[in-house]
Amino acid sequence: MEEKNNELNTPRDVLIITTGGTIEKTYDEFDGSLENRGTSIRNRILSKLRMPYTHLVIHPLMSKDSLYMDDNDRKIIGETINTEMKKNSPIVVLHGTDTMEHSARYCFDHIKNPTVAVVFTGAMIPMGFEDTDATQNVTEAILASKLLGPGFYISFHNQIFKVPHVQKNKEKRTFEAK
Repeated sequence: MEEKNNELNTPRDVLIITTGGTIEKTYDEFDGSLENRGTSIRNRILSKLRMPYTHLVIHPLMSKDSLYMDDNDRKIIGETINTEMKKNSPIVVLHGTDTMEHSARYCFDHIKNPTVAVVFTGAMIPMGFEDTDATQNVTEAILASKLLGPGFYISFHNQIFKVPHVQKNKEKRTFEAK
């Protein structure tokens, strides 16, 4: 048991791929807009976490509301995951919740033999808001990515779902098994 515990606490890289979505929307006080304007994950969440056994590598891929994502965007996400998997580090994908299950399913369908855990997560409330779920979801996804075996997952509100057996429940504002 001690050997397994030491293995889990060995310093490790985790790649975070950012794609936009509510989790990364920022408020512009000049025009009152709430939009994706580039990644702010490092300043808003990661700088506040204590993770001495985890080195986070941020890969800003796109900054898009997931309602506007199409299969070309999913192809770019999948190609990036496929390339980054060669580094043998777990991957967390920050994604908008409206189409997160579709992007995760696309990757599941097109990457047949994942070699690392790929964990998708997002938030219902943007990071900059007091009652955001972003910090919880990102923290849990990072930990899950280090503990799970190779495959595609969605981590959300203290739950882990194996892709493709997951769907968004819009009424409950969370995800559930299907």
